[in-house]
Amino acid sequence: MPQLPEDIIDRLTAMERRIQQLSTAVNTRPALNNVSGGEVRITDGGSLSVVEPGGTKILGVGFWSTTEYGMEIKRQSGKTALTVRNVTAGDYDQAVRVFDAYAHELFSDDVVRGGLARPWLAMLPPQDTATTRWPQTTSTAWTTVARSFNPLWQPRMRLNFLTAAAAGVTGQVRVLVDGVQWGDPVTTPAAFDRTALVVEDLTTRFGSLVKVEIQAMVTAGTGAVFAQPLMMYGTQS
Repeated sequence: MPQLPEDIIDRLTAMERRIQQLSTAVNTRPALNNVSGGEVRITDGGSLSVVEPGGTKILGVGFWSTTEYGMEIKRQSGKTALTVRNVTAGDYDQAVRVFDAYAHELFSDDVVRGGLARPWLAMLPPQDTATTRWPQTTSTAWTTVARSFNPLWQPRMRLNFLTAAAAGVTGQVRVLVDGVQWGDPVTTPAAFDRTALVVEDLTTRFGSLVKVEIQAMVTAGTGAVFAQPLMMYGTQS
């Protein structure tokens, strides 16, 4: 059998080495469904979709309806749950919208002037400025003159109200939350303005009704003590 030239043998050996290296690289590369480092980039009008077996697109991120880049998350039923995109023509920033299962817009931000677009939040109407018509008591013991019930959604609350007393009368006014004194009493005519935790454990009370009472009492003189709520709202920690 004739011998092969050494240069051909060297080439075959080098080729075999490269095939082995290639085989090793193929067998040790990360799975195609795993990103172990760096980032995944989708460019030039591309998009990412997650589609359930029935064909419903659950997640869409990327180029949207030939005009913008956006995002949409749907429920398994195919109903939209959250979007970050425009729904009308205009050069506005894209609004963040959250929908219920019946396509009602529950939450959105105002992309024109900032702040909250929906929901519309209740605001306290102007209050009576005539002191004699304010909630009042002539009792020398703590007496509830105003009361409200509210569902508890946030851990803290701010409550502000004015106090007053008839001529020659001194009184105190305090707040009870679920029957427990909330903050220190104020002496008329000082205003009460406090922001603090509503309850210690929001987790167990979340969504339940909380009772807020304003109580007043006469501490000196004969006559009435008054209190007029002006502001109450929940806040974050």
